Amino acid sequence: MNFGGKLFRFFIFSNFFIASCAILMVYQTCHLVLHRPPDLYFVFFVFFASLCSYSFHWHLTPDMDSNSSRLEWLRHNRKIHTVLFFVGLAGAAVTGVYLLEYWPWLLLSAFITFLYSAPKIPHPWFRALRKVAVGKTIFLAFVWMHVTTLLPLVVSDEPWRTDFTLFACSRFFLIYAICILFDYRDREYDISVGIRSLITLMSERAIVALFLISLLLFAASTIAMINYGYDWQVIVLLLIPGFIAAGLYRKAIKDQSDTLYYFILDGLMALSSFLMLILGI
Repeated sequence: MNFGGKLFRFFIFSNFFIASCAILMVYQTCHLVLHRPPDLYFVFFVFFASLCSYSFHWHLTPDMDSNSSRLEWLRHNRKIHTVLFFVGLAGAAVTGVYLLEYWPWLLLSAFITFLYSAPKIPHPWFRALRKVAVGKTIFLAFVWMHVTTLLPLVVSDEPWRTDFTLFACSRFFLIYAICILFDYRDREYDISVGIRSLITLMSERAIVALFLISLLLFAASTIAMINYGYDWQVIVLLLIPGFIAAGLYRKAIKDQSDTLYYFILDGLMALSSFLMLILGI
């Protein structure tokens, strides 16, 4: 593999990409909804906290016999996740000092994030969570929405408005639809190790219905924002990731490519943020 390919793998598999997606989403929330730049301490907090939580999650991921390029990278670079976990933890702690008045919200995010990864901890108490973690995908989608949407709005000290709720719902249901695809991909593994999730309990037909309902709720809450001063150009940009996710459904349930999941699907969460940034909207 050439240097460019190795660098791309490192960027994706080390979790720098997903952490970058998080700060793009924070930027969009502040720029689009609050009409102000994001607080830099909060931006760095989100980046380091994302790096910390994802490094923790992947460090705990067992070494499995798989053709996954990400798991192959993990076999040779697990120590990188250990280092980045502590880097992220230190960075989040330092920047969090400047956000002390919002610690109840930050601790809530940390707790829910921990619940998502906790079943991987090699201890009977935490492994027992595998049998009751039915809502783990909902937890994950809520954490992403909470950190990238609710927290920036709370930190702003702006009075709550209806468009805040619509934007939060729009983002949650888009992320949840994407999470459904990840859960479907991991369905057989989750069943084999005793992890119970909503997706492992549902039929394939019901999963498709849940995916479509999530995207419909995403579209409805997004389009409703036009009643609160958001123009059609913005609405269309916000809707684009949902259309792409819908178009990728059949491919995603058959193709387990790590590039598809960890670059394209993960990237969909921040795609409209990126488009708005490069178009200067």
